Amino acid sequence: MSDQVAIVTGASRGIGFAIAQRFVAEGYKVCITGRKPEALEQAAKDLGGPSVALAVAGKGDDPDHRAAVIDTVLGEFGPITTLVNNIGINPVYGPLGEMDLGAARKIFEVNIIGTLGWVQEALRGGLSEGGSIVNLSSVSGLTASPGIAFYGITKAALLHLTKELAVELAPKVRVNAVAPGIVKTRFASALYEGYEDEVVATYPMARLGIPEDVSGAVHFLCSPDAGWITGQTIVIDGGYTLTGAAR
Repeated sequence: MSDQVAIVTGASRGIGFAIAQRFVAEGYKVCITGRKPEALEQAAKDLGGPSVALAVAGKGDDPDHRAAVIDTVLGEFGPITTLVNNIGINPVYGPLGEMDLGAARKIFEVNIIGTLGWVQEALRGGLSEGGSIVNLSSVSGLTASPGIAFYGITKAALLHLTKELAVELAPKVRVNAVAPGIVKTRFASALYEGYEDEVVATYPMARLGIPEDVSGAVHFLCSPDAGWITGQTIVIDGGYTLTGAAR
């Protein structure tokens, strides 16, 4: 896969970093993005340095940042073949009836408009015949998720965005999604820290996810082995949604 050039957003740690790590192991060149320059630069070094991994810091909902990433990748690695949209925020917790509408707009702006913006820029950056896009959704987009409901609403919208893009961009570019359950990352820590045993009890596989559980599925969706798969969502949740459990 030495001719593959991937952008992975939100990749200084956690799931995004694991995806970038898997890509590098498979021969891809990658560009990772994130908000914190120092953490991002260290992640790029850990991935193997500038010959295989670039780091461009910025906010995912900033159009200028997105354009700068594409221009940097084109200049250093050439046309983009793969885009993984891992950006996502959830700065609030509580019932929808009490939610600050400004926060709701911000979550939608990053999780949906930002994702679409990345797709548009990647197309400008050469994503074409044989290209692949994978969007990171969540099981919260498949079932009611009290406390993080609006985050789940945006993740449900992301699944439909995936289907629409799959139709529009076929047959040249495939677009799929993954929907993880709780994965042990800093981003999800509030959902399990302090009561992990209780949360694990709702998972038939008797454990929470780890970033590598997701990165393998993402790599598969971007590989030739998934060449006839588009518009689909792989649920990676240890069986959580099979039981109807909801927190």
